[in-house]
Amino acid sequence: MKSFINLVILFLVIFDPLMSLSVFFTTTKHLDNKQRIKIATLAILVACIISYTFLFFGLEFLKLFSTSIEDFKVAGGIILGILGIKMVLGQPITETGEGNNKSARAIAAIIGSPLLTGPAAITSIIITSKEYGIVNTAAAITIVLVLTGILFYQASRVIKLLGTTAIQVISTMLGLITLSWGVMFIRSGLQL
Repeated sequence: MKSFINLVILFLVIFDPLMSLSVFFTTTKHLDNKQRIKIATLAILVACIISYTFLFFGLEFLKLFSTSIEDFKVAGGIILGILGIKMVLGQPITETGEGNNKSARAIAAIIGSPLLTGPAAITSIIITSKEYGIVNTAAAITIVLVLTGILFYQASRVIKLLGTTAIQVISTMLGLITLSWGVMFIRSGLQL
């Protein structure tokens, strides 16, 4: 049970729904509620497709490119480290623009990947599916994506309740956790 809770926390940190919520709110604030719901649904769908594809076929993907799980842990640890540093420093993970000239599908694609399921998430999915099993990893991903969907559907209320400053503070703290997971992955890959 403790390892499953750790998995959920890991994916909460890596997917960072609050940071993605901030981007979602900023890029969709000029749209009506129906369009925002459409974008939220598409973004979660994109994240689901990418997450579950790498969950079930990630190890075959590694074999296809003749790399080992240890190599991928080191590479993923570096990516998690960079992501963690950016989160701690309050830097944007990706450039999204203001969203005024973007279609609903383009906004959803940016939020679905790389914001929710970028390289760090993909790496973590492959590594945790090997170490904790596909069922536990799938359940943890599902819980995080459901929570993310709820946050997106209630974006206006959540932003009003927490405020952008609180969301930034939480993202900064989560950045430290992400950075520590990156160090752990690198040590594990190097077997230190």
